[in-house]
Amino acid sequence: MKLLLLCLGLTLVCAQEEGNHEVVTSNFDTSKVSGKWYTVMLASDVKEKIEENGNLRIYVESIQKMPNNSLFAKFLTKENGKCVEFPLIGKPTKRNGIYSTIYDGFNLFHIVEAVYSEYVIFYLLNFKNNKVTQFMELYGRKPDLSPTIKKRFEEIGREQGIPKENILDVTNGDRCSHLRGSDDAQGSSAE
Repeated sequence: MKLLLLCLGLTLVCAQEEGNHEVVTSNFDTSKVSGKWYTVMLASDVKEKIEENGNLRIYVESIQKMPNNSLFAKFLTKENGKCVEFPLIGKPTKRNGIYSTIYDGFNLFHIVEAVYSEYVIFYLLNFKNNKVTQFMELYGRKPDLSPTIKKRFEEIGREQGIPKENILDVTNGDRCSHLRGSDDAQGSSAE
């Protein structure tokens, strides 16, 4: 009987460790999103925009919450084969948790899900030339994330109508990593 109780106790402890109770899906504390991040996966209903040389193929370096509740982000992308750094500011809109920014058109975005110490998922609508493009990003505190988190990102993408073939893992590609933390990003180029 003692052995059975010990096994039951160990099973409950292991199950508790596997289930992540830190997952946040609403009422986000954007100050907890501040810090260094890595782009792990991208998704879009227009695949060309997130493929190599696509205008939404961007890589996050860091995000900071500003005193006015805006989000300041540093991104990396390739222009004419060279990696460059560029800043974006997401301004809060009248709708709680929704931000706007100008990049390759007008954009509205919000956080879908986060474990602040591990990952964050953003959902974005890009408005350009009377067309609307869906775009999703999975950021990790480390350069790569577990298959479980990646699968969760894919599930959310499919729920938004993004086909599986339009969901890309970018961890093995050139994410302009050599520029991370660089002050002279404009002068650097990809190897």
